[in-house]
Amino acid sequence: MKWYLKALKKYAVFRGRARRKEYWMYILINFLVFMGLGGLDALIFGENSPLVTEDAPPTILFYIMLLYYLGTILPTLAVTVRRLHDSGRSGWWFLISFIPLIGAIVMLVFTVMESDSENRFGSNPKQAA
Repeated sequence: MKWYLKALKKYAVFRGRARRKEYWMYILINFLVFMGLGGLDALIFGENSPLVTEDAPPTILFYIMLLYYLGTILPTLAVTVRRLHDSGRSGWWFLISFIPLIGAIVMLVFTVMESDSENRFGSNPKQAA
Protein backbone atom coordinates (compact mmCIF):
# COMPACT_ATOMS: atom_id res chain seq x y z
CA MET A 1 0.00 0.00 0.00
CA LYS A 2 2.91 2.32 0.68
CA TRP A 3 4.02 2.07 -2.96
CA TYR A 4 0.52 2.90 -4.17
CA LEU A 5 0.38 5.96 -1.94
CA LYS A 6 3.89 6.96 -3.01
CA ALA A 7 2.78 6.95 -6.65
CA LEU A 8 -0.36 8.93 -5.78
CA LYS A 9 1.69 11.54 -3.92
CA LYS A 10 3.61 12.07 -7.15
CA TYR A 11 0.26 12.65 -8.88
CA ALA A 12 1.56 14.43 -11.95
CA VAL A 13 5.34 14.11 -11.62
CA PHE A 14 6.69 12.98 -14.97
CA ARG A 15 10.36 13.53 -14.18
CA GLY A 16 12.57 11.14 -12.28
CA ARG A 17 12.42 7.39 -12.04
CA ALA A 18 10.15 4.71 -10.58
CA ARG A 19 11.37 1.31 -9.43
CA ARG A 20 9.72 -1.85 -10.68
CA LYS A 21 8.25 -2.41 -7.24
CA GLU A 22 6.68 1.05 -7.14
CA TYR A 23 5.20 0.61 -10.62
CA TRP A 24 3.87 -2.92 -10.20
CA MET A 25 2.48 -2.39 -6.70
CA TYR A 26 0.65 0.69 -7.97
CA ILE A 27 -0.74 -1.26 -10.94
CA LEU A 28 -1.75 -4.20 -8.70
CA ILE A 29 -3.58 -2.12 -6.11
CA ASN A 30 -5.20 0.01 -8.81
CA PHE A 31 -6.42 -3.18 -10.51
CA LEU A 32 -7.70 -4.68 -7.25
CA VAL A 33 -9.62 -1.53 -6.31
CA PHE A 34 -11.18 -1.29 -9.75
CA MET A 35 -12.10 -4.99 -9.84
CA GLY A 36 -13.41 -4.85 -6.29
CA LEU A 37 -15.73 -1.95 -7.13
CA GLY A 38 -16.87 -3.69 -10.31
CA GLY A 39 -17.47 -6.97 -8.50
CA LEU A 40 -19.38 -5.21 -5.73
CA ASP A 41 -21.53 -3.46 -8.32
CA ALA A 42 -22.28 -6.73 -10.10
CA LEU A 43 -22.95 -8.51 -6.78
CA ILE A 44 -25.36 -5.88 -5.44
CA PHE A 45 -27.18 -4.99 -8.64
CA GLY A 46 -26.81 -8.28 -10.57
CA GLU A 47 -28.35 -8.09 -14.02
CA ASN A 48 -29.39 -4.47 -13.40
CA SER A 49 -25.72 -3.43 -13.32
CA PRO A 50 -24.48 -1.39 -16.28
CA LEU A 51 -21.39 -3.59 -16.16
CA VAL A 52 -23.55 -6.62 -17.01
CA THR A 53 -26.25 -5.19 -19.28
CA GLU A 54 -25.80 -2.23 -21.56
CA ASP A 55 -29.48 -1.24 -21.21
CA ALA A 56 -29.24 -0.91 -17.43
CA PRO A 57 -29.19 2.57 -15.91
CA PRO A 58 -25.95 3.63 -14.22
CA THR A 59 -25.70 2.83 -10.52
CA ILE A 60 -23.96 4.79 -7.78
CA LEU A 61 -21.10 2.26 -7.76
CA PHE A 62 -20.74 2.71 -11.51
CA TYR A 63 -20.26 6.45 -10.96
CA ILE A 64 -17.77 5.77 -8.15
CA MET A 65 -15.81 3.48 -10.49
CA LEU A 66 -15.90 6.14 -13.19
CA LEU A 67 -14.63 8.81 -10.78
CA TYR A 68 -11.91 6.47 -9.52
CA TYR A 69 -10.84 5.70 -13.08
CA LEU A 70 -10.77 9.36 -14.07
CA GLY A 71 -8.91 10.25 -10.88
CA THR A 72 -6.17 7.69 -11.51
CA ILE A 73 -5.50 8.33 -15.20
CA LEU A 74 -2.86 10.98 -14.55
CA PRO A 75 -0.99 9.13 -11.76
CA THR A 76 -1.01 5.95 -13.88
CA LEU A 77 0.46 7.80 -16.82
CA ALA A 78 3.03 9.52 -14.56
CA VAL A 79 4.22 6.31 -12.87
CA THR A 80 4.45 4.60 -16.28
CA VAL A 81 6.58 7.43 -17.68
CA ARG A 82 8.83 7.32 -14.60
CA ARG A 83 9.13 3.53 -15.02
CA LEU A 84 10.19 4.03 -18.64
CA HIS A 85 12.74 6.59 -17.45
CA ASP A 86 14.12 3.98 -15.06
CA SER A 87 15.10 1.78 -17.99
CA GLY A 88 16.63 4.73 -19.86
CA ARG A 89 13.71 5.34 -22.24
CA SER A 90 11.83 8.52 -22.96
CA GLY A 91 8.27 8.78 -21.68
CA TRP A 92 7.12 9.08 -25.28
CA TRP A 93 7.61 5.32 -25.56
CA PHE A 94 4.26 5.09 -23.76
CA LEU A 95 2.58 5.84 -27.09
CA ILE A 96 3.65 2.43 -28.38
CA SER A 97 0.98 0.92 -26.11
CA PHE A 98 -1.67 2.20 -28.53
CA ILE A 99 -0.55 -0.35 -31.13
CA PRO A 100 -2.85 -3.35 -30.60
CA LEU A 101 -1.21 -6.44 -29.04
CA ILE A 102 2.37 -5.64 -30.05
CA GLY A 103 2.34 -2.37 -28.12
CA ALA A 104 1.11 -4.09 -24.97
CA ILE A 105 3.82 -6.74 -25.24
CA VAL A 106 6.54 -4.14 -25.78
CA MET A 107 5.31 -2.09 -22.80
CA LEU A 108 5.24 -5.22 -20.65
CA VAL A 109 8.84 -5.96 -21.57
CA PHE A 110 9.90 -2.36 -20.88
CA THR A 111 8.21 -2.31 -17.47
CA VAL A 112 9.71 -5.60 -16.25
CA MET A 113 13.27 -4.79 -17.33
CA GLU A 114 16.00 -4.20 -14.75
CA SER A 115 16.79 -0.60 -13.86
CA ASP A 116 19.76 1.23 -15.31
CA SER A 117 22.32 2.06 -12.66
CA GLU A 118 22.66 5.67 -13.79
CA ASN A 119 21.07 7.41 -16.74
CA ARG A 120 20.02 10.87 -17.94
CA PHE A 121 16.91 10.74 -15.71
CA GLY A 122 18.87 10.41 -12.47
CA SER A 123 20.43 7.82 -10.24
CA ASN A 124 18.94 4.41 -9.56
CA PRO A 125 16.08 4.78 -7.03
CA LYS A 126 16.67 1.23 -5.82
CA GLN A 127 20.10 2.17 -4.54
CA ALA A 128 18.74 5.31 -2.86
CA ALA A 129 16.11 3.34 -0.91
